[in-house]
Amino acid sequence: MEIKVLGPGCAKCKEAEDIVRAAVRDAGSDAHVEKVTDLREMMALGVMATPAVVIDGKIKCTGRVPTPAEVREWISGPDAAV
Repeated sequence: MEIKVLGPGCAKCKEAEDIVRAAVRDAGSDAHVEKVTDLREMMALGVMATPAVVIDGKIKCTGRVPTPAEVREWISGPDAAV
């Protein structure tokens, strides 16, 4: 599973990254978490508002910090890679 946390580095983007990394760790997942700060890459992914979370190419949220419960659901839900 490939998780990208998108944002320029503001406090909200850092908070989103911390939440995602904690959820992955707590779930015991081997998902790869990458922080993306490049505006061109964000636009290529279809993201216009940050922070944003993209999992395996699918946008999960934009313009807000996800809750820990949301991230846990995304990484262990029915669409999660086995």
